[in-house]
Amino acid sequence: MRMTRPDALLIVAIAVVLALLVLLRAILLPFVVGMALAYLLDPFVSRLERMGVNRLAAALGIVGLYLLGFGVLILIAVPVLVGELSVFVDGLPRYVARLQALMLDPMRPWLGKIVADGLGDAEKSTGQLATLGAAWISDSVRSLLSGGQALISIVSVLIVTPIVAVYLIHDWKQMIAALDDRLPEAHRDTVRALFREIDDTISGFVRGQSLICLILALYYAAALTLFGLRHGVIIGLITGVVSFIPYLGSLTGLLLSLCVAIAESGLHWTPILLIAGIFLVGQSLSDYVLSPYFIGRRVNLNPVWLMFALFAFGYLFGFVGLLVAVPIAATIGVLIRFAAREYTSIASDLPPPPSRTG
Repeated sequence: MRMTRPDALLIVAIAVVLALLVLLRAILLPFVVGMALAYLLDPFVSRLERMGVNRLAAALGIVGLYLLGFGVLILIAVPVLVGELSVFVDGLPRYVARLQALMLDPMRPWLGKIVADGLGDAEKSTGQLATLGAAWISDSVRSLLSGGQALISIVSVLIVTPIVAVYLIHDWKQMIAALDDRLPEAHRDTVRALFREIDDTISGFVRGQSLICLILALYYAAALTLFGLRHGVIIGLITGVVSFIPYLGSLTGLLLSLCVAIAESGLHWTPILLIAGIFLVGQSLSDYVLSPYFIGRRVNLNPVWLMFALFAFGYLFGFVGLLVAVPIAATIGVLIRFAAREYTSIASDLPPPPSRTG
């Protein structure tokens, strides 16, 4: 198939955009967050516009209400989370010491053998892990407090992001129309259909998975607290947030809960089985009730592909990479499925090869 000039220009434009993203990734955070905010809030602004509200006023009002609600939530939640986290950090040396004592307990040689086979010498490995963990936490806190770049990033997100979001929401229809006018006439319908499929995949997954994360965070925090596990609230919230990556959230919460339970009450099977039951119910709720209802079959985003995209883009671009991983993964998935359909269609239209007669 011969490449036309518009196709070549489109490929060059995509390559230039990708190169700019790589070169300017250090300053992209407020703009990427603003774009994500505009994408999520544009349907609400469009609904108000259809009701007769000026689009700029609707954009300012919606973004303002969103930021106000988010700020109030932060002011309410941060003191509780900071207090819970400080208690957890204060008790961390005690937990490590108890886990180390359990691993070296002569009454449980099988446990020491498992740890020794996996990590080498148990005492040395535990000490090295504790030392590395303490050093990492200390360095992270020190860099956060003393690094000017982190402070600049926070200020830029707080100031630049709302401005970017309002401008993008206000000009959203004009930008879509301008992009649509520049599509090659021969491929316009195909590209429109692809963009609609990409939009359905991204919006369906992000909005649905966000609701699932919120429900799971409340469930795990309440269940672990009622069970009597210390730090159940913070572990439940961490589990809910990490549940944006399928299966990783429940596994993280299960390991944290088991470590705290074993450090607090020793190696007893009853609390271990109850905690495992809590996370089994939560994962089943997510897989068989919440995901089919909030996401459904129309969001064809493979969990393994999503995890790879999140880890890969997070490694390459940091927090910005985590923000763009889902849209890029959804786009690549839609394009691959489109290419597979086109290949199948072309292959089915080809005449069969001539039969060979001996």
